[in-house]
Parts: sequence; structure tokens; C-alpha cells
Amino acid sequence: MGNDDDPFERGRQAMGLSVADSPYPEFAERRHENVIVEDLSGLVADGGRLVVYTAASYEAVFEVLRDGKRFSSAGYAEVMEPVLGRTILQMDEPEHHAYRSLLSQVFRRSAMDGWEHDVVRPIVDAAVADIAAGGNTADLVRQLTFPFPIRVMAGLLALPEDRLGEFHRLAVELIGVEVDVERAGKASAELADLLRPVVDARRADPGDDLVSVLVRADHEGQRLTDEEILSFCRLLLPAGAETTYRSASNLLVGLLIHPDQLDAVRDDRGLIPQAIDEGLRWEPPLLTIFRLATEDTEVCGVPIPAGSGVVINLGSANHDERRWDRPDEFDVLRPPQPSLSFASGPHTCLGMHLARMETRVMLETLFDRLPDLRLDPQSPPPIITGRTFRSPTEVNVVFA
Repeated sequence: MGNDDDPFERGRQAMGLSVADSPYPEFAERRHENVIVEDLSGLVADGGRLVVYTAASYEAVFEVLRDGKRFSSAGYAEVMEPVLGRTILQMDEPEHHAYRSLLSQVFRRSAMDGWEHDVVRPIVDAAVADIAAGGNTADLVRQLTFPFPIRVMAGLLALPEDRLGEFHRLAVELIGVEVDVERAGKASAELADLLRPVVDARRADPGDDLVSVLVRADHEGQRLTDEEILSFCRLLLPAGAETTYRSASNLLVGLLIHPDQLDAVRDDRGLIPQAIDEGLRWEPPLLTIFRLATEDTEVCGVPIPAGSGVVINLGSANHDERRWDRPDEFDVLRPPQPSLSFASGPHTCLGMHLARMETRVMLETLFDRLPDLRLDPQSPPPIITGRTFRSPTEVNVVFA
């Protein structure tokens, strides 16, 4: 299979995962500034002014995320709306609240329990069974963390099994929008064509799948249109499957390079939730997000003019030494302290409970089915790479 036909290789190239140097030392050098101000006017061809503001400390990032009035998400519209359609990613209040109230009905606890039993566990069980049947070595990225979240998403959407390969290819092409806009737009249209018959079928005969929940969702008399449902389903691919694959991979690296912590979690399954949270803090799957200042304001004493773009550095905030001791170290036993990997405030990740559940099921299944799981001593140690999206390209293991 050539690279152009390989969803994993295409995704790796699109996300710049060949950049292997860690960004965290660079973040630490300037995090004390709270908000980093960089004048890049010299790079503007027409001589215009360009000043970039980066919220770098936990305090600064938390303040920006919590205030949707001063810091708008509307900047996502230019890049994402042509591909995804209008989604909550780019909405501000009060519109955002109304749509979030509708869409959050997808992730109710009653639905989550059913999805774990009917969708997530069977998919993860099958993937790990294939690994176990293939000998005593595996690449957990290629064989587990990369494919299973997309399969879960396809299962939640109740897509036909014979369309899974097409769905995965289109999902990867859509996610690579910043690299190839034309290809992403084409993938978006094809995904809509793939999903539209599903929406039609669920309107006629609702079931328990994700699309059926969206079809039935009602908030103060407001219902979702077909196009709004399609847009949300497409948003779930980068916001859900993509980040879950990366965060699960990063957690496995953290555990495997610390065998004592791996043993502790394997022996005490009650540690799994805090291990998941520590993995998210230590290596969030997405380092940065973006907001627009809607008024002249300031953050941590730094003036930010109206109309300025603000880069929110989640990775730097999660390594703030003023909030965590030894922040660059992976330690599942550290005192629990919420991180910002799922953001905060109005745009806190809707799917965070699903992501945590998928990752928990993955760990439980690996511990149950692959005894003595450890890094393959014959392979290079895994390296987490990327400057925007972060994950390893491979995690080679052996097991009994």
C-alpha cells in the first residue's frame, strides 16, 4: 500500500508528526510571562502590523477559556465552516448554549453505558484479540489506538460495516483540512453523502445510536435540522476520534516507559481514571486552540487590543510549575489536579466522558488479554512528536 492510500501515513504527514523535538523546554523558558507578545510585523508582505498573543500559563489560559464574552470562538469559521458546516466550535453565546444543550443529549450517562457495552467493548475486544492472535509483538498505534476510535465513531453512527474503510479514509482526509483544503472539502461532501441516508433512516425509525439521539433531541422546542446533524457528525471526527487516538497513544507511552507505574495501574484498576487524567495533562493530544479578542482587554496585566488573535497554549498551561510539582514528569500517583486538556468554560469538550470511557476500556482490555505487556526491547523507544497535534508514530510492545 502506498503512502497516499494509507490513512495512518496520510494523517501523520498532514499533522506534521515528523517533528520530533519536544516543545516543552521552549514553553518553560517564557511561561513566566503568562501572556507572550510577539511582533511579527516584519513577516507581513504588505507592511501591515501583526502582533500575536499567546496565553502560556495556567492562569492566563484558564482566564481566556472561561470568558467567552471577551474571547470569541468565531475565528474558527473561516477555516472550518467551509468543511464542516456551521458547528458549535465557532459559536458564541447565546447561540452556543442553545446548540450545546441539544448536542449534549448525545452524551448522557444512560447512552454512555449502553455504548460501552454494545459498541466500544466489542470493538476494542476484537482489536486486542487480533493482536493476541498475531504472536507476542505488536505496534499498539497501528493495530489499536489509531483504528479503534474511528471504528467506535462508525459504530455510534450505526454505519454499515462494509462502509467502514471508506469512512476511515474520508475522516482522515477531513481532519487534514489545514494541509489540503481542497481534499478536505471533497471528503466533507462525500461524508455528507454517506451519512445523509443514515439520518433519513433514523428520522423514519429511530434507534439507540448517536444519530437517533440527535434526531430526537429537543431544547425548549428547538430541534436540529438534517444539515446541523451532518455538521455535528463531521465535527466528531477531528474533535472525538482524532484526539482520542492521540491521547490514548500518549498515555500508553507514559505507562510503558514507567514500568512501575504500569504495574501499579494494572494491579489496581481504581488508578485507571487518574492515569488517564495524568496522560492528558502530561501530553495533551492538541497543544493549541484559538480565540479572538472582542474588546480592548487585558490578561494577567498584559493589554490585548480588540480584534487580536489569542493562541491558547494548553500544553504549556498543563506544565505550569506553579500548579504542578515536577510538571514535565509523568506520574499517575501525583495528587489529582484538573488540567486543561479538555479546555474549560463554555467550550469544555462535550465528548470528554466518551473519550475517558474509551480509554478506560482500552486499558482494561489490554491488561486482561495481553499479560506482561511491556516495551519491545528490540525496537526503538516510542517518541511523542508534533507541534500542534501530539502522539507517537509507533508503540512497539511484547507480551506473554
